[in-house]
Amino acid sequence: MMQSCWIYFSKPLSYASTQVPPHEKDGEMSEVRYEMPTTAEAAVALLAVATGPAKVLSGGTDLIIQMRSGQHTPSLLVDVKNIAEMTSISAVNGGYLVGAAVACMRLTEDAAFAKTWPGVVDAVNLVGSVQVRGRATIGGNVCNASPAADSVPAMIAAGAIANILGPAGRRQVPVELIAAGPGKTSLAKGEMVTSFTLPQRAPRSGDAYLRFTPRSEMDIAVVGVGINLTLDDSGVCTHARVSLGAVAARALLVPAAAAALIGTRVDAAALERLAAAASAAAQPIDDKRGTKEFRIKVSGVLAKRAATIALARAMGNH
Repeated sequence: MMQSCWIYFSKPLSYASTQVPPHEKDGEMSEVRYEMPTTAEAAVALLAVATGPAKVLSGGTDLIIQMRSGQHTPSLLVDVKNIAEMTSISAVNGGYLVGAAVACMRLTEDAAFAKTWPGVVDAVNLVGSVQVRGRATIGGNVCNASPAADSVPAMIAAGAIANILGPAGRRQVPVELIAAGPGKTSLAKGEMVTSFTLPQRAPRSGDAYLRFTPRSEMDIAVVGVGINLTLDDSGVCTHARVSLGAVAARALLVPAAAAALIGTRVDAAALERLAAAASAAAQPIDDKRGTKEFRIKVSGVLAKRAATIALARAMGNH
């Protein structure tokens, strides 16, 4: 079963409206077909046969703004908030399965998840305002493919896997392979991310996410860094993942930065090597929010700070 209707627009709606916002083309009235399926398979079937631009509506905090500006003019909206597998958080095989349409605020309020993956929660807590986080979803943040998305570096550092459903069936890819560039994903026609798998944590593991912005909130990252690491019983780092955001066309996984930590006690020398590797991996642009040189320098500084937080958390997780 699904909810279906046609929505017609002739002029912009106010921000207080609960309707889907309009988009106009050449001053003419436009229409959007709206569907709310109850299964992921039904959603994919709709997306696969769409003859015009089709979009998945999850939280809508990015998509609706993009429709207002004319950046996207979909003829079909597939609302996935009524699909159980996309709106649930489950402990599975020692790890977590998080639906792509789970709201950011709901994720931060899940005490067990927050204790296990505090770095992911660090990042999710920085998505917009409190009101935005009540609506915005983790899947939307990933699939919007903004280079500055906060949750993405943290999810990459966590080793999260995106579970994808499409006309050809189900497949899995690491989160770092979802974005193909600013606003573009690697998803084929008819495919959508249904959930994310986060692995079981080893003892003495910790993660953290930090970003730099001119303002404390309601801003996007100038630089973002996610770090996840594991220590052995003697305090030596045996595993690490480092990801940078807002310094390239998409969030980066930086193996060289992780290698700077592995085999060390994450001491001052290791942190300096980490900073150098993070700065070397940064490929930023100059814009009004920061110069290339600034972003490259801050990448290293934030990497050291995030690693220090992740280390403290790992030492507290025996």
